Amino acid sequence: MAVVPESVLTFGVFKWSSYSSTYLPENILVDKPNDQSSRWSSESNYPPQFLILKLERPAIVQSITFGKYEKTHVCNLKKFKVFGGMSEENMTELLSSGLKNDYNKETFTLKHKIDEQMFPCRFVKIVPLMSWGPSFNFSIWYIELHGIEDPDVVHPCLNWYSKYREQEAIRLCLKHFRQHNYTEAFESLQKKTRIELEHPMLTYLHDRLVLQGDFDDCEELIDKAVGDGLFNQYISQQEYKPRWSQIIPKCNKGTQEINRDDMTSETIYSSDGDDNRPGMRGGHQMVIDVQTETVYLFGGWDGTQDLADFWAYSVQENQWVCISRDTEKESGPSARSCHKMCIDSQRRQIYTLGRYLDSSVRNSKSLKSDFYRYDIDANTWTLLSEDTSADGGPKLVFDHQMCMDSEKHMIYTFGGRILTCNGSVEDSRTSEPQFSGLYAYHCQAATWSLLREDSCNAGPEDVQSRIGHCMLFHTRNRCLYVFGGQRSKTYLNDFFSYDVDGDHVEIISDGTKKDSGMVPMTGFTQRATIDPELDEIHVLSGLSKDKDKREENVRNSFWIYDIARNNWSCVYKNDQAVHYLFGGNPGKSCSPKMRLDDFWSLKLCRPSKEYLLRHCRYLIRKYRFEEKAQSEPLNALKYLQNDLSLTVDHTDPDETKEFQLLPSALFKSSSDFIPLGFSDVDQTYAQRTQLFDTLVNFFPDSMTPPKGNLVDLITL
Repeated sequence: MAVVPESVLTFGVFKWSSYSSTYLPENILVDKPNDQSSRWSSESNYPPQFLILKLERPAIVQSITFGKYEKTHVCNLKKFKVFGGMSEENMTELLSSGLKNDYNKETFTLKHKIDEQMFPCRFVKIVPLMSWGPSFNFSIWYIELHGIEDPDVVHPCLNWYSKYREQEAIRLCLKHFRQHNYTEAFESLQKKTRIELEHPMLTYLHDRLVLQGDFDDCEELIDKAVGDGLFNQYISQQEYKPRWSQIIPKCNKGTQEINRDDMTSETIYSSDGDDNRPGMRGGHQMVIDVQTETVYLFGGWDGTQDLADFWAYSVQENQWVCISRDTEKESGPSARSCHKMCIDSQRRQIYTLGRYLDSSVRNSKSLKSDFYRYDIDANTWTLLSEDTSADGGPKLVFDHQMCMDSEKHMIYTFGGRILTCNGSVEDSRTSEPQFSGLYAYHCQAATWSLLREDSCNAGPEDVQSRIGHCMLFHTRNRCLYVFGGQRSKTYLNDFFSYDVDGDHVEIISDGTKKDSGMVPMTGFTQRATIDPELDEIHVLSGLSKDKDKREENVRNSFWIYDIARNNWSCVYKNDQAVHYLFGGNPGKSCSPKMRLDDFWSLKLCRPSKEYLLRHCRYLIRKYRFEEKAQSEPLNALKYLQNDLSLTVDHTDPDETKEFQLLPSALFKSSSDFIPLGFSDVDQTYAQRTQLFDTLVNFFPDSMTPPKGNLVDLITL
């Protein structure tokens, strides 16, 4: 298909529908941001409220732009939805979002493809859900729709869309006929249309299970499907289940000689008694060497002073050992907190940059930004720079972020508060706070380069610096991902990526276009990791931004961002004030100097292939038992004991209880087995059909019958 230039679509009919009267401006196609009367406005904020735009002809509507009043306004749409379709009665949701309460135009991409095929719209429906003033009416100041209206492009899409809807309607009929055993109608319709209901593998499964009752063959087919990876899509769509466990490390006694291959240093010193692990602290830093499964911890603040101890924890040995009690005495960094570290696992090196200094000890000498590298194999520190600012890098900062690109041997650092001699950091009256931009450090050439300066306005390619944020590097798509943080008194909830090779910034979310419950809570103690293989970002959020309610609002929640699907999901929320991995600040106003020294691990669990295979076998054998119970009670009981019991997870209380209740099927009448909604259908056929529909849910959507049921389209 040829590339068609984007065009602004014009409209023939506009109408605002609600239970209340409305005001319509004379010229609805002119943007007048300085005219407060130039808007669509409802008299209330009660549903249903909506604005329908009718296009002069069908078009591919790709984006929508909202104009606004020249100032913030309580009637601006904080939440809204956009629907589209070829008729007013049948529309599909194209967008669910919200507007910032400012004077800048905002453009949103609309859903305009099904299976990578564009579809047209004749009507666009805008549904306001919430205004920025909770009790105020809705106002829409100006709208533009952008897309493709060239008939040479639109007409083929319209033809495809009509055929697609016709095909899906026929598939729904085929599904309904087969579910209810209308064999003649099913075969006649399929012969006439030559439309396949599903993938041939599922047709075969239906034949063997529902028509033939060959349960052994069904188990073999499920086994093959799992082995071929057909259940992978289902697994990827399941929510994680968290498993927290507190780590109680083994005790060390005295000095130990550690093998290079295990802990990667010739001599690592540990202390006696209760000092066999790091003490209480916050503002420390940890990195993990995934190859040797070793966690390294350096520095922090114990509530009274900064620390300079350096520790290593072996995951396999479940043991802490102290590499150094004071790294400064070994030509390493001085005691510090709020610094950052990153690890190059390929070259077995750790880098550390930045720190926080109290205003009372700041001077021109102390504000130099030193930069160190630790060689794991040699157990030595190297001072790379006495002052990175003098070498073209960042000034002395704290609460910034660092990421390592081992492939290109580059380090990226972004954000952080710049320390100055102008009074306390907390005293904003003496000077405006300064934030560091985005820098890159070329390890081999030992040179710094400034990629982006801090920008307050944050244009398309600008970045807004901050502290306490998350930054992660995706080794496959070679992008940095930045989320959250704090800038002065503002807590940020935006989310953007930076392509390190293409030097391009992409705004994933500006923090206002998602429902507040569907993104991690705004705060400043987020901790995050990235899994390039799964294409996921994992975020642990902690302290709330609300200081006044922090005692009751200290909550941990764990979130997962699916990069490919651009979707956040919350794994869990709880009310325990514990910190991820090691220690931290519990945020208790009654004990401001209190720090923790507990150590935790978190495993995220999804159903495995083995679990799904066992579960499917359990479902098949369970139905097979219930079928036997109706005609062969004695054989059914033997089957329950010898075959079905083998597929039960006896460590699962719910599944065990269900298994224990199964013998009651031996005493039920045949009518008790008929599933709901199948009262007029053959009992055995209905029971097997229900099992088939359950098994189909584990297969990819591209292989299965259409979702939904024909009878659900009937309204009263």
